[in-house]
Amino acid sequence: MGKFEIKKDKAGEFRFNLKAGNGQVILSSEGYKAKPSCMNGIESVRTNSQSDDRFERKETSTGHKFNLKSTNGQVIGTSEVYTSVSAMENGIASVKKNAPDATIDDNS
Repeated sequence: MGKFEIKKDKAGEFRFNLKAGNGQVILSSEGYKAKPSCMNGIESVRTNSQSDDRFERKETSTGHKFNLKSTNGQVIGTSEVYTSVSAMENGIASVKKNAPDATIDDNS
């Protein structure tokens, strides 16, 4: 089962990572100034991850990555860089599978 880990960064902002059952980070958030905003971001991932059209697939100079966007087009999470399109698609499938029922581990 996946989990969201919330941490406070050096700048004092709250961030979350969505981790797959194997502990690998599959999605990372932006920084949020307030914890309630971070929690809203997690709920947005849960909801938006179930619509394939919310995933923006991108090619980078070193591989492939994706952004998960909300209904208003704002990026709510970004993946790592993958070496192939198929690996990136596996990452998207993992977010879709893990996000809805992921537990929340608050380390802030």
